[in-house]
Amino acid sequence: MKKLTIEDLNRITPEEFKQTKKIPLVVVLDNVRSMHNVGAVFRTADAFIVEKIVLCGITSCPPNAEIHKSALGAELTVDWEYAEDTLDAVRQLKKQGYHVYSIEQVERSEMLNDLSLPEGKPGFAIVMGNEVKGVRQDVVDESDGVIEIPQFGTKHSLNVSVTAGIVMWELFKRIKLC
Repeated sequence: MKKLTIEDLNRITPEEFKQTKKIPLVVVLDNVRSMHNVGAVFRTADAFIVEKIVLCGITSCPPNAEIHKSALGAELTVDWEYAEDTLDAVRQLKKQGYHVYSIEQVERSEMLNDLSLPEGKPGFAIVMGNEVKGVRQDVVDESDGVIEIPQFGTKHSLNVSVTAGIVMWELFKRIKLC
C-alpha cells in the first residue's frame, strides 16, 4: 500500500470549507485550560464539518500561537465565538432550539453507544468540561441530557480533546446518515 500524499487526499480549500454545509453540531468548551486541547478540538471540528465552537470562561481564543500548534489552521476555518459564561451560552443555544448534552459522568447518564438522538431538533450541542473539574454542575443541570463514554480500564476519564473527538465522530455518523 502506498501512503497518500497531501495532493492525493484532495482536501477542500479553506474557502471551500467556509461554503460547505456543516452538520448541525455546536461544541461548547467550558473553561478548558489547555490551549493544545482547544487547538485539537478545532482540528477535529474541521474534520467533521462542525457548525461552530463556543469558547467559554477561561478558554483561550484565537488568534493564539499555542492553539495554532495543534489546530494547524482549523482555527481559521471553523466558526467560533466567545461567551463569558458557559451557562449563558447553553441557555442561548437552547433558546435557538438546540438539544444540549453535557459530556460528563453523572447519575443516569446515557452511554454514547446507546444514545438515541431526538428527532425534530434543528441541531445539537455538546458541552466539554474543564480538564480537572469537568462540566460545571449548573451547566449539567441545564442540559437536556448527559452523555458518557463507556470506559473499561483503570482510569476514570479521558483527555478532553480525545473525548470531544470520540463524541464528534459518533454524532457526525448519526447526523450525517439521517
